[in-house]
Amino acid sequence: MTTKEILAELESYRSDSIKKIFLKHGAKEPFYGVKVQDLKKIQKKIKKNYELSLELYDTGNSDAMYLAGLIADDKKMTKADLNKWVKNAYWSMLSEYTVPWVAAESNHGYELALDWMKNDNENIASAGWTTYSNLLALLPDEKLNKNEIKSLLKKIEKEIHTAQNRVKQSMNGFVISVGSYIPEFTELAIETGKRIGVVMVDMGGTACKTPYSPEYIDKTKKRGSIGKKKKTVKC
Repeated sequence: MTTKEILAELESYRSDSIKKIFLKHGAKEPFYGVKVQDLKKIQKKIKKNYELSLELYDTGNSDAMYLAGLIADDKKMTKADLNKWVKNAYWSMLSEYTVPWVAAESNHGYELALDWMKNDNENIASAGWTTYSNLLALLPDEKLNKNEIKSLLKKIEKEIHTAQNRVKQSMNGFVISVGSYIPEFTELAIETGKRIGVVMVDMGGTACKTPYSPEYIDKTKKRGSIGKKKKTVKC
């Protein structure tokens, strides 16, 4: 399929109700408001395609950009590609899902996560924290820097309530990921979350809420899912 053909198919799946929701969350024209389940229909036909993913992302159409992340050949993505993507990830669906997914499964996820986390741009910093969270879900514990992770938990506890809006959301997600994917840090993450308390994030007038991390981790524990790693973070 060509980019032109894909855009035409995306338009055929347009949903005004989904578009309205996405606009509240920060999406901007041009886009159609395509449901993820419909994006996956196109993904199944394409599978992985590095060049096509770059073309789709460059359209600036949010639906096409999200699809680009689903079909990206992550291991072919360069640091330049990923830095370009994160700079153009202008709202949370891209900065906290598409780009972190691809970055975490690329060969550059760890390096870029640390770099992006320090960025003054809200969406880039948020992408950095989420990329690191995804690495926790993907990598075996022995490949993780445990001392660094403990330091980051302390940093979050100190800074989360004064951080930028979407960075707060991603920091909270990091605490949840630590507690959910690293068994030896589960209790540490829960106690950190209790000291942090409820995290308030502006969700653009939608019904979405930021989860209270201790409760979220406890639910994961009750399901017997603590420490269960993922083969992919894309969904």
